[in-house]
Amino acid sequence: MRENPYIGAMFTPGALIKASLHASKEFFHPAGDENAHRAPRVPRVGRVLVPIRSIGPSHGERISRHLLALDGHDRYLRFGYAANDEQIQRYVSGLNFERDEIFGIFNRKLQLIAMAHLAFSTDPEHKSCAEFGVSVLAHARGRGYGARLFDRAVMHARNERVDMMFIHALSENTAMLNIARKAGARLERDGSETEAYLKLPPADLDSRMTELVEERIAQTDYHLKVQAKQFWDFLAMVQEVRRGVRDSRDRMPM
Repeated sequence: MRENPYIGAMFTPGALIKASLHASKEFFHPAGDENAHRAPRVPRVGRVLVPIRSIGPSHGERISRHLLALDGHDRYLRFGYAANDEQIQRYVSGLNFERDEIFGIFNRKLQLIAMAHLAFSTDPEHKSCAEFGVSVLAHARGRGYGARLFDRAVMHARNERVDMMFIHALSENTAMLNIARKAGARLERDGSETEAYLKLPPADLDSRMTELVEERIAQTDYHLKVQAKQFWDFLAMVQEVRRGVRDSRDRMPM
């Protein structure tokens, strides 16, 4: 996972509090504010906060389970071909967590229900470019997770000095292309494939502080879910033991 150069930055207490408050307001900023006419639109998180956290190599198994849960058509839309299980495993094994950024949304059972891959260019002539890919499990769709992950990736890309983000998608992947179009991306269709290009504004204090606060919130949310799951798993185990004891007692001869 790429190191955030702003986590160790020095701010005066007053400036930090002011920036944090301003960043926090962005989480609950209603869609369509007075700056909505600007192009390209800078994606903003909607009114309801969806915790999105960066994930690293320790989540490789969850990433595999997430992608393997996609059906044939969803795999076709995500990768541009109907990837089989072996190809998906190779993709996961080849993820470069040091160079790229992987974002995830987890449910209460710690299932990775939506994830995005922000791949940074390895071409020396296009260092300021990055590619975005996303997948959402079928039962978690219709909640705007794809758009939220896109907004999160845009914010991170800006803070990493990326000025051009692009999406390579099949032309039939209307959901992904609509997300890009609403963000102000320029779309170029070439038969069955479409390229979307989004010019990004430079990073500012707002984008830096917002990412820092959002990541902290997402990390806290994840740890709370871990603790809650451990508690419920323990409670289920205790109940199972009690049932076993009760059943054994009922079977004892009188």
